[in-house]
Amino acid sequence: MFWLLLLASYLIGSIPTALIVGKLIFGVDIRELGSKNPGATNTLRVLGKKSAIFVLLIDAGKGAAASYLPLYFHLDHEPLFFGFAAVLGHCYPIFAGFRGGKAIATTAGALLIANLPLFFIAYLSFFSVIYLTKYVFFGSISVGFSMLTYAFLSPKLESELIFLVFSIFLIYLHRSNIRNFILGIEPKINDKNIKSDRIPPIKK
Repeated sequence: MFWLLLLASYLIGSIPTALIVGKLIFGVDIRELGSKNPGATNTLRVLGKKSAIFVLLIDAGKGAAASYLPLYFHLDHEPLFFGFAAVLGHCYPIFAGFRGGKAIATTAGALLIANLPLFFIAYLSFFSVIYLTKYVFFGSISVGFSMLTYAFLSPKLESELIFLVFSIFLIYLHRSNIRNFILGIEPKINDKNIKSDRIPPIKK
């Protein structure tokens, strides 16, 4: 049952929400527009606020649903294992050629079910770092490190290795942002000079 639910969690995470919204409503592949990342941030930039909110909620819901699976089936396993399987599916979706997003919304959903205090700590760090630096990718990377710090400081949470791997994984996912930052071309969240690929919805 453990491995079956782990596979189910990965498949749940593999649902390519932004890709589906882009193709069904706008007739485009969001992976070819903007930052080319099929996540909520690029959806906001390319498809607009309503689409971005929808993508954000569904992507977070994928992580929450996966984390809830062991609770629903009364398994004595850490819900984060299943939540992170959904995160892996979101980043490398089998239904979208393994070209997925960068984990943040799905991770939020997973933590919301698996560990509520850790959710608040991780996403307080996320928004605080973005506010201070004006770079979304710095906030995203900070999620992993805040979780790792919490794991080391909490006597009840024995998941240091998991969060260490997850922190490295987040850095890897954002390697292009790090390269752009070093080159001085990574846009800030409030940068009004970003080239827009925003498109209108297809008229029916």
